[in-house]
Amino acid sequence: MVIWKTAKIIKKKKWTKRLFSIILHADISPFLAGQFAKLAILQKNNKYIKRVYSYVNPPKSKNLEFFITHIPNGIMSKLLYKLIPGDEILISKQSSGFFTIYEIPKCEILWMFATGTAIGPFCSILQDGSKLDQFEKIIIIYAVKYTEELIYLPLIKNIQKKYEKKIIIQTITSQEKNSSSLQGRIPTLLKNQLIETTVGHILHPQTSHVMLCGNPAMVKETQNYLIKHRNLKKHLRRSPGNISSENYW
Repeated sequence: MVIWKTAKIIKKKKWTKRLFSIILHADISPFLAGQFAKLAILQKNNKYIKRVYSYVNPPKSKNLEFFITHIPNGIMSKLLYKLIPGDEILISKQSSGFFTIYEIPKCEILWMFATGTAIGPFCSILQDGSKLDQFEKIIIIYAVKYTEELIYLPLIKNIQKKYEKKIIIQTITSQEKNSSSLQGRIPTLLKNQLIETTVGHILHPQTSHVMLCGNPAMVKETQNYLIKHRNLKKHLRRSPGNISSENYW
């Protein structure tokens, strides 16, 4: 049974016409970076609508941040988009999810693949910093449709400075040419090895672990390709492998 806590909206950031973040404060139980919470809003018919969102902030932060896509016909995102500072919603006291660094076995290279708002849990993991020292390299693949949607790139670059050459960042824009980014879809850019050529490292089962988060179609296609053509294996607690994934809607 979910235990709900009242959360007060502290701030809302409108990044683009369809992307926004909400920052709220609530008395919740401690969580692990990469986990998610349930948010709920009471509608006019006295029924609650609930959705799951991953934290962007690290566990030590006093405020909670969520990165959201405003979907015009999406009931929950429309309600969240209308919130203003001072408004209240509900949040689950306990957080959930296994998409955390604590579930990842030690390896040479950790690959983080994110599309759109799925960069959120990676921001939480990177800001937290726990157990990152068990990897020689961390390669972040941040994919969006347009350059303006690389909302958390400045944050990730600031984190990169702390770790010097340990962290490599590669952005992808699928719908727009950008001299600083690759163009296309993650599965295609893996198949033609453009991602690996650009970052200067090979995604190999003996050295790598892959974290996939985002569009379910991307996650499925990328995971299938890595299993069939790169000899990687889905990671489970009872059967260790080198692919961890989470669908992000």
